[in-house]
Amino acid sequence: MKEVIVAENLSRRFGNFTAVDNVSFSIPQGSIFGFLGPNGSGKSTVIRMLCGILMPSAGKASVLGYDICSESEKIRENIGYMSQKFSLYTDLSVHENITFYARLYGLYGKNLSSRREEVIQLVGIQDHIDKLAGNLSGGWKQRLALACSLIHQPKVIFLDEPTAGIDPVARRKLWNLIFQLSAQGITFFVTTHYMDEAERCSQVAYIYNSHLIVCGIPENLKNLPEITPCGMKRMEVSCDDTTHILNHILTLPYIEEATIFGQAIHTLLSEEITTEQLRNDILAYKSLALEIREIRPTLEDVFVRLCSIQRESK
Repeated sequence: MKEVIVAENLSRRFGNFTAVDNVSFSIPQGSIFGFLGPNGSGKSTVIRMLCGILMPSAGKASVLGYDICSESEKIRENIGYMSQKFSLYTDLSVHENITFYARLYGLYGKNLSSRREEVIQLVGIQDHIDKLAGNLSGGWKQRLALACSLIHQPKVIFLDEPTAGIDPVARRKLWNLIFQLSAQGITFFVTTHYMDEAERCSQVAYIYNSHLIVCGIPENLKNLPEITPCGMKRMEVSCDDTTHILNHILTLPYIEEATIFGQAIHTLLSEEITTEQLRNDILAYKSLALEIREIRPTLEDVFVRLCSIQRESK
């Protein structure tokens, strides 16, 4: 499959501060690439370099075959970008915003009209076409922003936390639209803090303290040997008092890691420990209803584990 984004040893320094250090990855056409990491880890700097806005200090990258340093104008003509913060004109209607962005990309006359109608139907915003953008709900604002980023038929779209601050129903509908467009060959580069969204991506990468610590298919990352080391296993403890039980579990000598997931606790522990022993050790601390089962790691488990290894190695 054709690679539409390729980064090789990409780095960016600001004076003595290194924001991105030796980052490499490649993204096939039509894929949904999830780019994760804590605030300040270097995500935005990578995106700015790939969009041709910021020059790298070292390394190289290309988007759609165009070099980010020498052909940045070509890149910007062929990509779409949707920011986390709503950045369209709130005092213009949906129709006026889409028209404005179409003209920015050189669309006029019949070409503008036909393409505008296509994106309106595609994102399903036709019932709100005359409303002011500032009066739309969060979910409809995101749909409008996506429509504007699609107006010039880009082959790659960068989405910066596209579902932040919108309700679960709108979030699911937006993701369904992303899947639909991906099936048509559009490549998405998505930043998100939601682990369930990361699970939906065809490929994920995690950047931490300017370093890309992992990149690959979600299922492959869960099977990395360092995630569940030899001699260890993962178990889930479900109960009604996770906060207090977590504090106790962390004191048990055979527990390597433990963290809360909703009404459950995910643990990494010695494979020699039986379900019954873990149950007895918890019940000796507090009597309550427990459900314990062995589990596979989630993507969040993967990232937490890798970050712990990174911290320990420094």
